[in-house]
Amino acid sequence: MTKGYLESAKAQFKHYKSIGEKTFDQLKDDDFFWQYNEESNSVAIIVNHIWGNMMSRWTDFLTTDGEKEWRKRDEEFEIAITTKEELLTKWNQGWDCLFIALDSITEEDLNTTTVYIRNEGHSILEAINRQLAHYPYHIGQIVFIGKMASMNWSALTIPKGNSMAHNTEMFTKPKQ
Repeated sequence: MTKGYLESAKAQFKHYKSIGEKTFDQLKDDDFFWQYNEESNSVAIIVNHIWGNMMSRWTDFLTTDGEKEWRKRDEEFEIAITTKEELLTKWNQGWDCLFIALDSITEEDLNTTTVYIRNEGHSILEAINRQLAHYPYHIGQIVFIGKMASMNWSALTIPKGNSMAHNTEMFTKPKQ
């Protein structure tokens, strides 16, 4: 494996982080705590879960199990975050933890290190891919909840009905 994979993974994580943040930008303060029903999660609850997962998985990533003894996963799905400021702090803390861990990985680590999640061995590639599937899953939920909670939603990607125009624009540009 090469460091090129790491750069690609970091770019994907940054992309999904930005999708979450573009959603946050469209929400009023109360929207972060809106729940469709009692069984549903709010944006704040999902952020709390992502934060808990990131802190557990990426703290001492190369040397300790990704499921830390101090993590209380079930509590992540309870109402814990009560302000937008607290939500943004946890959001950024989790992402910082992830990017610091990714930046610490060496070429040798990529080729030789086994990391553990719940006592299951993973190559670094497998562990990263696991989280590249997990975080976008939850960010998709955040976007969906944001669309339901916000009265003035603006598309984050290609708006409905604009695919042909977007593709025409993309194919008239020089190849990159």
